[in-house]
Amino acid sequence: MSLLTLTGITIRIAGRTLLDNADLTIDPGRRVGLVGRNGAGKSTLLKAIAGDISVDGGEIRLAARARLGRVKQEAPSGNATLLETVLAADTERLALLAELETADPHRLAEIHDRLIAIDADAAPSRAAAILAGLGFDAAAQARPVESFSGGWRMRVALAAALFAQPDLLLLDEPTNHLDLEATLWLETWLAKFPGAAIVVSHDRGLLDRCVDSIAHLDRGKISVTPGGYDEFVRIRTERAMQLASMAEKVARQRAHMQAYVDRFRAQATKARQAQSRLKALQKLPQIETVVEDAPTRFSFPEPAQIAPPILALDRVSVGYGDKPVLRNLLLRIDMDDRIALMGANGNGKSTLAKLLAGRLEPMAGEIRRGPKLRVGYFAQHQEAELVASETPIDHMQRALPRATPAQVRAQLARFGLDADRAGNKVTALSGGEKARLLLALATREAPHLLILDEPTNHLDIDAREALVRALADFSGAVLLITHDPHLVELVADRLWLVADGTVAPFDGDLDDYRALLADRARPAAKADAAPSRRDERRDRAEARVATAPLRKKAKDAEARLAKLAAERAALEARLADPALYVPGNAGKVTDAQTRLAAVNRQTEAAEMEWLEAAEALEAASA
Repeated sequence: MSLLTLTGITIRIAGRTLLDNADLTIDPGRRVGLVGRNGAGKSTLLKAIAGDISVDGGEIRLAARARLGRVKQEAPSGNATLLETVLAADTERLALLAELETADPHRLAEIHDRLIAIDADAAPSRAAAILAGLGFDAAAQARPVESFSGGWRMRVALAAALFAQPDLLLLDEPTNHLDLEATLWLETWLAKFPGAAIVVSHDRGLLDRCVDSIAHLDRGKISVTPGGYDEFVRIRTERAMQLASMAEKVARQRAHMQAYVDRFRAQATKARQAQSRLKALQKLPQIETVVEDAPTRFSFPEPAQIAPPILALDRVSVGYGDKPVLRNLLLRIDMDDRIALMGANGNGKSTLAKLLAGRLEPMAGEIRRGPKLRVGYFAQHQEAELVASETPIDHMQRALPRATPAQVRAQLARFGLDADRAGNKVTALSGGEKARLLLALATREAPHLLILDEPTNHLDIDAREALVRALADFSGAVLLITHDPHLVELVADRLWLVADGTVAPFDGDLDDYRALLADRARPAAKADAAPSRRDERRDRAEARVATAPLRKKAKDAEARLAKLAAERAALEARLADPALYVPGNAGKVTDAQTRLAAVNRQTEAAEMEWLEAAEALEAASA
């Protein structure tokens, strides 16, 4: 029996049809990722399922006695502690405990039996474990909800939804207010969750690891494909290619028949055949090709080169008032750096970003900045600085007072804010469009160092991929703070760990960091546990740390080989072009041949470096 059934659902908002006779079925225990472009109607659909809005047509049917859990947009508040707030999410347990105070003796036995059945005694420890996984220690759990910021309150709302153990869990961008540590914890929790879930997320890593099917909301319809997001992309691409091929074949047949009809329709001897072809032409199938929206593209303005290091910190301390958050920082950034900051929320990642961006002054030590260094700084909280009654054009004109109208529009267009959207007021922009405006503002002066603090919170998956491509082409340095592991893996080649009041390079990759978090989260071994198992875990952890430099060496060599291969192919193509060998181009030919020889030598060196690292890794794991 299905847990949730949507039949012929139609939803219209402000005259715009978001869903048009759409169907969806969710079986018990199934975890479905709901994807679609910004504005497709994903959040609206969750609101309809939860009963917050009514549908214009069709039926939403939830199984009898099924419990629905969700994270609402409004953060919880009040004087109740975090632990009390989460415990209150289990309304049945709360009602039974309240009834105990006044129940007659006959009812008391039933209440106790039910409390045992729902494991009520373990509820406080279960709630505390969920809160701890989301970053709240024992002291924080005893504080009132109102003492936390909005982002942390949303974590409490998420904890309450998870604690209630619903039959169907609705999650709308659950990782938006989580750091990487809490995101990894949530992935593990969702993978073990026995109930059904509908997860709206732009985090493709979460969708790959935590759902068993993808529901794609596109042009008012919902189509379901098995597997995670990568499998969805593969199936969708293959289907698009098949439909395009079929459409092309039918179009050729149609053109051939139409040419025959047009040629012989007026000839008496061929008229009957022409009429027959015309009927056949009318019966040819209409192939609905997959019409893709215009691909999302971002591009960063290219900065001029400056001498390294572009920025260096020498024994710097930074904080607020007279209280330092980070101490004794010894760091350096060069133009080709791609750095991601790791560490739990509250450890000082955003504080470091503000220091490097010039938003905070050091309390001690020295910061050396390269001459003419320009820094671009993006942070989600800057949305509050946007003027609701103004347009993106107004904002950019104020930020670039000497720019021409064409230059203003060109900078906005770099991030997909075309003529139509650039002229809309901020109040009419979606969260993703506001994020694009903030990116355009942060990069307006072609920065040498781009600091991105949670840049993807409101970007859909296509926009996130566009951001990855733009960062790959960007020639400046990038410092990244994000809860999105996919973005870290594709962009960063160095990790800095912000912990214990300082910042230090992390000698390993994201998998090593995941393993480190898992080791820390694993409960302490029991007294009677076999010492050999503790020793094995310790040995594995030590081996990961010991071999991290070798893995990094091999990874760096692979990256260089890929770049060299691309450059060699371009040089060989250039040397094979007859147009190069014209009078007066002898110098260019010589330069290309010289560079090709150098690329071949560098390729041999990189191959040898990779081989040495691979052999050393193999020996270490033997």
